[in-house]
Amino acid sequence: MNPVYKSRIVKIGKLCMGGNYPVRLQSMTNTKTLHTNATVEQAIRIFNEGADLVRITAQNIKEAENLKKIKAELKKKGYDFPIIADIHYNPQAAEISAKIVEKIRINPGNYVDKKSIRKINYSAKAYQKEIDKIREKITPLIKICKEYNTAIRIGSNHGSLSDRILSRYGDTPLGMAESAMEFLRICHDLDFHNIVVSMKASSARVMIQATRLLVKKMMEEGMNYPLHLGVTEAGEGDDGRIKSAVGIGTLLADGIGDTIRVSLTEAPEKEIPVAKIIADYFSPRKERTTETLFTQTAFNPFEYKKRETIAVRNIGGNHVPVVIADFGKSKEISFSKIDSDYFFTGNRKLNFKKYPNINFIVSSKTWKNNFEIGYVFPLFSKTEYIKSENKSAKINFIQAGCNDLDHEFCEVLKKDKTAVLFLTENNFQKLRAGFIKLVKQKCKTPVIICKLYLENSLEQIQIKSACDFGPLLVDGFGDGILLGNQGQLNVNKLSSISYGILQATGTRITKTEYISCPTCGRTQYDIEKVLASIKRKTSHLKGLKIAVMGCMVNGPGEMADADYGYVGAGPGRVNLYHRGACIKKNILSSDAINELISLIKENRDWIDK
Repeated sequence: MNPVYKSRIVKIGKLCMGGNYPVRLQSMTNTKTLHTNATVEQAIRIFNEGADLVRITAQNIKEAENLKKIKAELKKKGYDFPIIADIHYNPQAAEISAKIVEKIRINPGNYVDKKSIRKINYSAKAYQKEIDKIREKITPLIKICKEYNTAIRIGSNHGSLSDRILSRYGDTPLGMAESAMEFLRICHDLDFHNIVVSMKASSARVMIQATRLLVKKMMEEGMNYPLHLGVTEAGEGDDGRIKSAVGIGTLLADGIGDTIRVSLTEAPEKEIPVAKIIADYFSPRKERTTETLFTQTAFNPFEYKKRETIAVRNIGGNHVPVVIADFGKSKEISFSKIDSDYFFTGNRKLNFKKYPNINFIVSSKTWKNNFEIGYVFPLFSKTEYIKSENKSAKINFIQAGCNDLDHEFCEVLKKDKTAVLFLTENNFQKLRAGFIKLVKQKCKTPVIICKLYLENSLEQIQIKSACDFGPLLVDGFGDGILLGNQGQLNVNKLSSISYGILQATGTRITKTEYISCPTCGRTQYDIEKVLASIKRKTSHLKGLKIAVMGCMVNGPGEMADADYGYVGAGPGRVNLYHRGACIKKNILSSDAINELISLIKENRDWIDK
């Protein structure tokens, strides 16, 4: 298998996607599709922000037919951009839409198959019979798409895998990949190749692993379709941006991805600027390649396993990654409001005895004057570390780059049970190369990933740092992070971003996690308003996972690993879930948040603020 994946070029109307074309940006309307003017106006706002495509839900025949009016109105106003019809459950709606719009999105989990949440054992014959049924159902759509030059996105969702897939593969990234491959093989057999594929999950780690598996499977079977990337139900605000950047950025860094959608529980047009920052951060495309990903042997790209390290105090071993606040170049210094495990203060001459409950890291020259204090630790350069006879008995931090990690230096590190590396490099690929060197040389020294930025925009540094740290953390590399910045952002904000990145990668949970969908035309209530209210009342429940979902299409499945779920069941009605089981049905929306809190209390997961 050639380890380099290069997607084929697919045409979506006048738009080309894949190959060396730029990463295309898209979002989805959340208006009712039959409300033509509202949908057109929102689509225009999305296009004006820089989107290349807009997706619109088509739940039934009437909505599918109304896409013609929407397209006509958009064209009349000068917006001749590709439109995507989003299809669930209804092949007839897909076939109508395929004659009108440039692209159809179908979900393998519910286009033909049904999900009944039952355990069913399929014999080989029964399983093949279901595959034959897929071929029968999808063939008419493919014929229409060939005739009208319409593209199809085959989009697997972690939360809507069919009973048949679950029976063989379980609720796994492999199941997601295989769900799409079944459809791809049929399309391939029917000589239809105007295809884009996606693996969507609310977990960035699951989405990454599923997409990598899909790419590997396609390469093994001679396919190279473009990839749509996105973390579904990423949430809103800081968390939504960080989680999306971790998932999308990790794959783009390895040369995977041709179009992206950032799913935020906010107005759809707000997704595009975030998507643009991510896409621009990995431009030009020719510098990205899957070669290292599929040829290295230092880690398994399809399964999370933390790199084995020794424990040095509370760093490495079985400890969660630490957060180090960087005061090295700050004009002002204050420790009262900063929530970090260590504080790097560089060459500052401080009265460290005033702060006995804080762990400090200082330059080696500064440490010489404070070596008797047990909570102040030195940072050496490689040369200083090797030459110094004045080291800490507890922790010695050593700043190094990838080129420093030669055999001789690694042998020195292996003998020192107090050493912790500050690994600093310009980009993700070099940092990963450093970790691969350590693994190959069986060096188990813990590593702090360090990156310095020059940003004044909170959104810019959130997204860029998530794109840099995320790929390493999701692959099990890193025992801590130091996010430094020379722009106009205080250290408290940087510390918050660091914890957000660890939460998004699943490596350290420090707050309530919210799974919330980005809203679409199927949404049954004002998700932004409800999510904000739920957050105000539950954000102190550290480690709890709460899902806020707009409708029943993907809601119950996508929130399957949530502790509690709030799902729109119909106009003015909500269903409440506890660990995948629907506990309260058709509650009045006016009572639903209080009922959710009662449910949390009933299960003894509530603590008072």
